[in-house]
Amino acid sequence: MILPSDDSGPRADIVLPCLDEAAALPGVLARVPRGWRAIVVDNGSTDGSADVARSLGATVVHEPRRGFGSACHAGLLASEAEFVCFCDCDGSLDPALLTGFVRRVADGECDLLLGRRRPRERGAWPAHARAGNAALSRMLHRRTGLRLRDLGPMRAGRRADLLALGLTDRRSGYPLQMVVRAADAGLRVAETDVPYLARTGKSKVTGTWLGTWHAVRDMRAVLAEPPVPAGVPQ
Repeated sequence: MILPSDDSGPRADIVLPCLDEAAALPGVLARVPRGWRAIVVDNGSTDGSADVARSLGATVVHEPRRGFGSACHAGLLASEAEFVCFCDCDGSLDPALLTGFVRRVADGECDLLLGRRRPRERGAWPAHARAGNAALSRMLHRRTGLRLRDLGPMRAGRRADLLALGLTDRRSGYPLQMVVRAADAGLRVAETDVPYLARTGKSKVTGTWLGTWHAVRDMRAVLAEPPVPAGVPQ
């Protein structure tokens, strides 16, 4: 199903980091609001994900350096719209909800809006992944004062603001570094509930305890970084 256009609100580019998501891409791209640009960043897929995305009208960017942060940042650099959104392309999150995210940022409610994942299916969010996320949320509060209950991948902000943060992490710490540096820069960070479904296929990160441990390790390193002034070239 192709969504109707929403001419009442601002439009955005949606960055979709992708590693072997051919099975999920048709459903995800069908939920991208008409008039918005989907930027699928292929991070070394071997299942034809790039061809699937291109055939469905998405802009495809190839990022050979492996890592979630590498894919996300390549998409941010390729974006051109005033507002940029990020969303997993594994079918666990609904890109259609991002129209509301962007409208709230455009209306001045906040500068960076995160989606707080609320599981709707059994097994959508494994216990070890939830535990790691809760621990990081507590550490984030100690580091920045922000009281966030999730550090999920779904989010929206202004492109200029995000580029000015000088993000350097190219692994699992990228989403957290965005929040930490936004807080350090004085940007207003908020969260809103979003439904979270079981992903299509096996998770590359939080599907195992080992993957979760690596992600937490990357994020702990981000929290240990000293504040970096916004706008510093990286």
